[in-house]
Parts: sequence; structure tokens; C-alpha cells
Amino acid sequence: PDAAALAQAELTACEAKKCPDAGRLGLLAGTLVLSDGDAALARDLLARHPAPPPLEAFQAFYLGQARFYAGDPNGAAGDFERALEKASPALAVRARARLGEALLEAHRPKDAAPVLESAAAAQPTPELLFQRALTRTATGNAAGLRADLKAVALRFPTHPYAEEALEKLAALKPAVKLTLPEHLQRAKGFLSAGAATRAQEELETAEKRSLVKGAPAQAQVALLRAQVLFARSKPEEAEKALAVARKGPPAIAAEAALVVARRALRSDDNAKARALMVALDKAYPSQAAGEEGAFFAAWLDMQGGRFEDAAKSFADYEKRYKSSRRRDEAMWFRALAHLRLEQYPRAKQALDELVTAYPKTSLAPQARYWMARADELGGAKAAAVGPSYEAVISAAPASFYALLASERLHELGRTPPAAFPQPPKQLTLPRPPELELAVALTRAGLFRDAADEVQSRVSGLRSADQALPFAHALLQLGEYGHAHIVAARYLWGRAFGAKAPDALAAFYPRAFSQAVEAEATRQALDPFLVWAIMRRESAFRPEVMSAADARGLMQIIPPTATEIALKMSEPAPAPADLFAPERNIRYGAWYLAQLMKRFAHPALAAAAYNAGPKAAVRWTQERGTLPLDLFVESIPYRETRGYVKQVLADLYLYHRFYEKDGTRARLAMTVPPPATDGVSF
Repeated sequence: PDAAALAQAELTACEAKKCPDAGRLGLLAGTLVLSDGDAALARDLLARHPAPPPLEAFQAFYLGQARFYAGDPNGAAGDFERALEKASPALAVRARARLGEALLEAHRPKDAAPVLESAAAAQPTPELLFQRALTRTATGNAAGLRADLKAVALRFPTHPYAEEALEKLAALKPAVKLTLPEHLQRAKGFLSAGAATRAQEELETAEKRSLVKGAPAQAQVALLRAQVLFARSKPEEAEKALAVARKGPPAIAAEAALVVARRALRSDDNAKARALMVALDKAYPSQAAGEEGAFFAAWLDMQGGRFEDAAKSFADYEKRYKSSRRRDEAMWFRALAHLRLEQYPRAKQALDELVTAYPKTSLAPQARYWMARADELGGAKAAAVGPSYEAVISAAPASFYALLASERLHELGRTPPAAFPQPPKQLTLPRPPELELAVALTRAGLFRDAADEVQSRVSGLRSADQALPFAHALLQLGEYGHAHIVAARYLWGRAFGAKAPDALAAFYPRAFSQAVEAEATRQALDPFLVWAIMRRESAFRPEVMSAADARGLMQIIPPTATEIALKMSEPAPAPADLFAPERNIRYGAWYLAQLMKRFAHPALAAAAYNAGPKAAVRWTQERGTLPLDLFVESIPYRETRGYVKQVLADLYLYHRFYEKDGTRARLAMTVPPPATDGVSF
């Protein structure tokens, strides 16, 4: 909170000593003061000293920002023009946009027009589209004006400029009015943004304008209205709207029936949901909603323990919906039903059909593991199944199924092959010159600008040969998230195909190691579990924020952070504090330690971290007698199933990569009962 004051004090002390850092400190102090909203003081601080190379363009840019918000758009335009003379590609995009805005604010629309044309083409934000529309008024581009105003109103309905755009469209000669599909597009935009009341108002506007004519249109509007009313917690009114929608054309009626079925599914009324899904399949077999009904009816049989019915239903689904994008998944669930019935030859046959029909499916590693496991459970000897388990490790070395295969080989008295012959190796290479500007920005405290520069340079990479030294330079700089992005784009084959240790280093870094090891020691927690969770949650990016407002490296939502701080006898953090790596790791490590105390198994702790402790307790009560591999396959939430698999795979890879006797780390294949007491939020 006091960063701006500290920077100003440091600048004053530097000026008194005539130290060489005055330009860099003036830039930092000016940007911090500007972010606090004091544009006039920021302007004075930024103008006091010349910036050191190579930061002149950034000083000009932020000086332009300060002048603009201090009420001097002409002066700001001059600063933005100076910034563009030396700007990097990432800064140039921002400077050009602000130059166009400053020229427009200075009542120079003709000068602003060409600038905003290119700026809005490169970055079609609602602000730039709206401002370009204003310049198109001055240049007589009526068609372009209408297109920009409509784009703002339709694509960004919640933005303040959207209402202004509608007003300007209505004021044109002739006035431009929205069609019913355009009103529906705006209503959907409001609904997806959580503004259900605004969505309902949009539908009412369309009705007042007499645009909802005929049964198809009435059904379409009713379907959207039902979704809006459900979002507004008005289920009775929503049901009435759905009744109207279900009288419409088959496509709309099917979607309305699917809304009803999905709501039953989310409410855990599985019997009702199954009946609705079956009815959906029977009534609309040629619609996408009918196909979904057939799939979920079979899936609900699985969840209800009706494995014979599930196997038959999935087999029927495969025959009737041969082009379905879910057909490989249906084949997997049919095989799983046979596994649960201990029909091992039939399970293996279904799995063989799966990998034959879909050799490139993401389900191939688990299909091959379970083929070997079905053979073993069916009585095959170690000599027969051992090579099959080894093939899983070789083909998918970083997967959950390689971990399971290793455990099964241990049980058979065989030594598993190493998933990766060598551990990750970080290289010490000359830093690519493209990163020097990002380093200078970091040293100046302009961290967001530095991140933008890195991202811009990353997007310019084209090959693994370019990417490898870049990724290692980022690792040396502590930019683990950007290094992981580079690796994921360009080094996947080198890491998991060639199994090269230099590529693996970017996928499995010991990121923020001081903080992780300190907090893990304090909480008596396995530090590798922290890294495994961090890798899955944020891919080592401290700045990331989810749609659910989860923040930072360990993706902690503010209410959970407040609960954790209370338990740790600390003041509640501000939401922005969760982007600080040390704070985020401290809270995440404490929470993980509590989960491990309650659940005593990393699979259950990971499940609880993702889906909540209550769900994890329920699943152990319902399915805890299953061996671990079947237990994980039976987790009902698809997201949590995938999450647990990846966290476990990463946890044991970290052990084997970085622990002296890491190959001795074993995965317990039984599910322990959770403690009745312990963390529950």
C-alpha cells in the first residue's frame, strides 16, 4: 500500500546524493503515483529525470498517460508519439492505442482516424472500437461507423460504451435498430457475465418492439428467459417459460428438455435425472440433446452401481451414435462397467476395441493400463503382464497410468523401468538479447511491462531450437510460468518423446523453492505435493486468476484465504495479496497440510483441494473399499478425476527427479478412511 511513498522517498534520497539511479527511480515513483490516481504529481515525477536506456519509450508512454489524465491530451499525444519512436512491439500496441485516444480527446479526429484504424484492427477492444467509430463519423465512413457501434453493443454488452453505442445507433439517420437475433446475443452476453436482470430487460425490450413473432421465435425467447429466471432464483417462472420452449421446433424443444435434465443432474436427484435423460434420447434421437441424454442415462447407471445396465446402455450408445465426439469415452465407460463386474475378458475386449478404433485418443494410456490390469486380475502371470505394464511406462511416462504401472510391477516383484532415464537439468546459457528489455523493466520495478515483453517475445518463437535457450533463460530469471508456457508450446516432443532432461527442466521446475521448502518444513508437508498442486493449478504463474476468482500460484479464492488467515492467527489478506507468491504459498501449504492430516493420502487431499473436503469424504464413504486405481476412475466429477490423476503423476515424478532415494517413494494403493474432524472448508 505504501509503495508509492517509499519510491518517492528513495528518489529524494538518490537526488540528494546525486546517485546514477535517479532516472530509474523517477520512472518507478511516477508509475506508482499514477496508479494511485495522482496524475499531476506523476507527471512531475516522470519529467524530472531522463530515463536510462533502454527505458526511454516507457518513460514517454507513462508521461503521456499522466498528461492525459491531468487534462493535457495534446501534450499526451506528443509523448505517445515519442514513445512509438523507440517502442518495442508490445509497447507499440499500447502506445498507438493511447495516441489515437489522446488525439480524439484533443478534438483532432482526422489525425486520430488512421491511428485508431490500425490500433483497433490489432486490438479490437470496446474502447478502441468505440473511439474508432467516433473518428469514422468525422471522416464520413458511415458503414464503418455502424459496424463499430454494433460490435461494441453486441460483443461487449456489459461495457459502459455499449449503451452509448446503442444511443448513437438510434440517433443515426436512418436510425439503426437491433434485430431479434441481436437482442438475443446481447441477452446471452449479459447472462454469461452474471447480469441476469440485464438479460431479462433485453428480452423485454425485444418483446416491446414486437420482434418476437411466430412460434419458433417465441420458443427461442422462452428458452433463454428460462435460463435467465433460473439464474435469478425464480424456478417456478422458469418452468413456465420452459413449457413454452418445449412446444417449439425440435431443436429448441430438445434444448429445453436438456436444461430440465441437467438441473436434475446438478441437484443430485439421479433417479429423476436418468428418467429425463432417457426421455430426451427417445424423443429427440436426431438432435445433439438426445445424444447427450443417451450418454448421461448410461453414465447415471454407472454412478448408481447398475453396471450391467451401464454396459448395455453404453454399447447401445456406441452403435446408435457412431459419429459422436464422446464415442471413445462411451467405450471406456463400457469397459469400466465390465471391470466393476469383474468380467475381465469382456473389459479387455472393450478396451482393445477402443484403442483400435481411436489409436490417438487421450484415453489410450488408461486403456492400455487397464488391459494389463484386466489380464492380471483374470489370472495372468507376471511374465505375461509385466511387459504390458512396462509398455505403458514407456509410452506415457508422465501419466498417472505410468505411476500405476510402476506400482503393479513392484507388486509383481519386478523392477519398473525408469520413466525418464535422466532427471531435469537446468542449463546455464547466454541470455537471449530479446530478453534484455524485460530484465531492465524488472530492475526498474515495472513488472507488468516486463511480463508483457516476455509474452511478446514468446509469441515470436517458432521452433524448439529457439525455444530451449529462451526457456532456460526464463528459468534463470525466476519466470517459471513463462518458461512452462514456452515448453508446452515447443518442447513437448523433446521432453516426453525424446525424454531430454533439458526440456523436462521447464516442465518440472522447483519454482519459488525458498518459499515452498520453508512453508513445507513449517507445516511438516511434502514439498513435492506443493509443487504438484502448483503445477496443476497455475502452471507456476503468480498472476493468474480464474473465472471463480481463484488467485495466484495455488489458486486460492479470497474467502478461503480469509478462513486460512484466521486459523493461522493472521490478519485477513486483501484479495490482491493473493498474487504475492510467498503469501499464496504460505496459505496453500497450510491448507494442504490440513487436508493431508484429515485424509492421509495425496489422492484424497488432491480431490479435496479441487472439489472440497465434503465431496472427498462422501466419495470415500461410497467407494473407499475400492483399490486406488478404481477409486480414482470412479470419482464422479470429470474435472476432479483428471486433476487427481495429474497431481499424483506429478507428485511422484518430482520425488523421482529431485529426491535422493526418490524411486523408493511408493503410492499407497488402498484408500484410507478420512478423519471425522479436520478442515472442512
